[in-house]
Amino acid sequence: MRFYMKQKVFSWGEKFTIKDEQGNDCCYVEGEVFSMGHKLHIYDAQSREVAYIRQKVFSFRPRFFISMEGTSEELELVQRFTFFKQEYYIENSSYLLEGNFSAHNFILKSNEGVAMSVDKEWFTWGDSYVIDIRDSADALMCICIMLAVDCANADAAQTASSST
Repeated sequence: MRFYMKQKVFSWGEKFTIKDEQGNDCCYVEGEVFSMGHKLHIYDAQSREVAYIRQKVFSFRPRFFISMEGTSEELELVQRFTFFKQEYYIENSSYLLEGNFSAHNFILKSNEGVAMSVDKEWFTWGDSYVIDIRDSADALMCICIMLAVDCANADAAQTASSST
């Protein structure tokens, strides 16, 4: 199944809309404006909160905690230290997210194979992603992972631009 994730550019805080293959809104994301670190609330089409993502602020590498409705377990997404590509893993699981150096393509792998592939679109206002997910049961988890990675990439871009 395919989803399209698009960032709203001119808004307070981080806002995304996520559409399905037919172009229907399936969920939307709102970030908290005045908070330490990223905090994102994910809502379904009926405006019910289905997931929450928060960033661990004081950490050497980017680290995000993902809470999803219907699960008591919190996922912990951690960036690995690598030189030539982006790599994230989920604590206590077999999932590994690999991205290229330009942060435009990602693949989420597990023991069962490729769970998700992501392509970031070029030359768009705000970040836009095309997300292909193998199993519909993993859709919310995969979307949350990409939201956290987008936050980490935004932080890295802001750090790079402020250091020059």
